[in-house]
Amino acid sequence: MHYAEKFTKKLQEHFIVVQWDQRNTGKTLFLNNSPQPLSVNLFENDTHQLVDTLLKRFHQPKLYLVGHSWGTFLGFHMAKNYPELLYAYIPICPMINQLQSEKIILDLMKKKASENGNDKALQELSQVKIPFENGLQLYFHRKWALDYMGSKAKITEKQVQDWAVTWLPIFNEASKENLLESAPELKCPVYFFVGRKDVQTSSSLTEKYFNILDAPEKKLYWFEHSGHSLPTTEPTLMQKIIIGLKSK
Repeated sequence: MHYAEKFTKKLQEHFIVVQWDQRNTGKTLFLNNSPQPLSVNLFENDTHQLVDTLLKRFHQPKLYLVGHSWGTFLGFHMAKNYPELLYAYIPICPMINQLQSEKIILDLMKKKASENGNDKALQELSQVKIPFENGLQLYFHRKWALDYMGSKAKITEKQVQDWAVTWLPIFNEASKENLLESAPELKCPVYFFVGRKDVQTSSSLTEKYFNILDAPEKKLYWFEHSGHSLPTTEPTLMQKIIIGLKSK
């Protein structure tokens, strides 16, 4: 939330913007550690409960739901099961078939490493299995993915290993879902925001899903200068489009 003003400032002029530190993260973790073991089902139920709470608090019949990356997995759960609560669902850089997405970029990284004679990259990437078996495999994958994308961002093995202790089992479980098979139809409007350069959540898979999706209204917005971090790389355009949706 410490950088959220960058991509919500304009939205706040038109919406009540609610951001969610989910269970065991951020301010929620600071206030109360989860008394229950973390699971995908628990986070899905939390999402539904949060939406219900907001609608009652603000006396609204529906809301606009926006998710980014992992958040899109939870958002699609809402769109599939509770479409009557949503004016629209806006998935940003969505998880469509994440196991396949991870395999796609792994193959691309290995190809690049081979072409460049990067033996270290090949050695580390050869240890990666999909789904990830441990934090070290995830670290190698994400480390070389940043290099593949030309990103200047840096991650450490400790950061990834610490994250993986809590979150990797949940991420792997969510990654098994293939929306092309499990959700070919959604009964609320869906507006996809996709970074043209996104390989972390494959933009080609998103486009494939968009093409087969049956929904009351749908549109795919391409962000030509963005990869996976779309909200911070093109925040002005992102907010402009969302504000425009409200006037429909």
